[in-house]
This record gives sequence, C-alpha cells and structure tokens, in this order.
Amino acid sequence: MHLFLLIIGILLGLLIVIIFCIAPGKMSARAKETAGIFYGLYCAHRGLHMEDQSIPENSLSSFAAAREAGYGVELDVQMTKDEKIVVFHDYDLKRTCGIDKLVHDLTYAELSEYTLFETDEKIPLLSEALDVLGDAPVVVELKPTERKRNKLFCENTLDVLRKDGKIWCMESFDPRIVGWFRKNAPDVLRGQLSSLPRFLEPLSRYTALILGNLLTNFISRPHYLAFSNTYRPLTVKLCRFLGVMRIAWTIRPDQDIERAEREHDMIIFEYFTPSPRYK
Repeated sequence: MHLFLLIIGILLGLLIVIIFCIAPGKMSARAKETAGIFYGLYCAHRGLHMEDQSIPENSLSSFAAAREAGYGVELDVQMTKDEKIVVFHDYDLKRTCGIDKLVHDLTYAELSEYTLFETDEKIPLLSEALDVLGDAPVVVELKPTERKRNKLFCENTLDVLRKDGKIWCMESFDPRIVGWFRKNAPDVLRGQLSSLPRFLEPLSRYTALILGNLLTNFISRPHYLAFSNTYRPLTVKLCRFLGVMRIAWTIRPDQDIERAEREHDMIIFEYFTPSPRYK
C-alpha cells in the first residue's frame, strides 16, 4: 500500500512538473483582440506564391496577391549584417538565389544584388512587405541565426512592426525569441512553433525531444501553438487541453482540410485557394 501511494505521488508530481513546463500564457487585452482577428482565418504561407515559384515565396508579388484575395499572410524574417530586417526563409541563398552565401553574412545592399528563383523579384525589407500588405493580418516568424545578436534582432523587428501599426502576431521555433517578446512586449500575441522531434533538424536528438514536446513553454508561455499538421505527442494534446490557441501549418490540398478546419483556430496554407475565412 505504501509503495502504491508512493508511485501515485511520484506520478502526480511528474504531471504537475509537465503542466508547469508546457502551460500556455495568459493573453493581454490587446493580444485577445489580435487573436480574434486571426480566428478562423486562412494565412498564405510565405505569401500566395506558386509551387513553380513563378510568383516567388516571400516576395512582394506574393504578398500583394494574398492581400487581394483576402488572406492573412505568414512570412519569415532575418537580420542582415548591417542590422536590416528582411523577409527570407532559408538561412542561405542556395535554393532561392543559387548563391552559396548566408543571409546574416551579407548587407542589405549585397542581398539586393540577387533575385528570387530567376524572376525579377528581390529580397524585400520587412517594412516594404508591410506596406504592400496594408491591413492584411500578418504572422511574423523570427528566424534567429546568431545567438549573440538575438536581442538586437528582436528589438529591430519589433521596432519595424510597431512603426507600421499593422495587424500582426509573432512566432518562432526558438523559445528564447518568444520569451523575449513575453518579457519586452507582453501585449503582443505570441506563438511557439514546433513539430515532431524527428523533424526538428539540425538540432541534437535531446534538444529536439525537449522542443518537440513543448517542455520549454515555461520560457515563452505562448498564447498560441503552431504545430505541424502531423501526429501530436501527448504533451501537445495536453497543451491544447489547457487552452492554447491552435494553429496548423502547413496545410496543402492533398491533406484533410475539413479536419484541419475543425481542429484549429487558424490555418497556414499553400498551393490552393480556399475561402479566406472558415469560422
């Protein structure tokens, strides 16, 4: 009997620790207002780009197309060598520009020498993208490349977003980035990006296991969870049960769209053109 009670006590203690680690944060009034705008909205992944990249991802034309169609937009930002915030997904330019160079090693002027996927489109500044997007809601993913510059990266990104007065929220795979916004911009709707541990490359196995199971949420206390549209670990299901806003990425036309709409509060999509709102 004593052994049984000890086991029960240990299990309950473990559950309490897990709940503490994965629990979402409480939204401010402004964050709630922003969440209401995003609720039931389809957001075009890297803009409304084409699969053949004739309209390139994260380009001004893809953002203009998304706004015209009534969608929200998800985009990625990084910081250049001269501390400009640009919209770009990959850490290097191989896939998009055919150049073996890293974004953070180049100035914005140097980046401007290249075009996206052999089109006339250039790598835009975040400020340029926001001008094109106008009043379209924007999901901004911060992609840090140098830990020593994370603080400056967050500060500069927030500065651009605050100046424009747009409708936006932020997210990152890095809980330290989300945690910075928790501390320094608590009114902003913030999200933790995650996926199954085996997809979190090039992280170590143990780091991926921790991040893929949301055990760093005590750092970021996210308002929403953007989890890949795959099988969900128990900790992810528990976080959802605890009331976190649910966002799916990235939904494509060959997936179960009705299920995605039923199970999520907002959807990031690509390669098809659904109605802008489903709720």
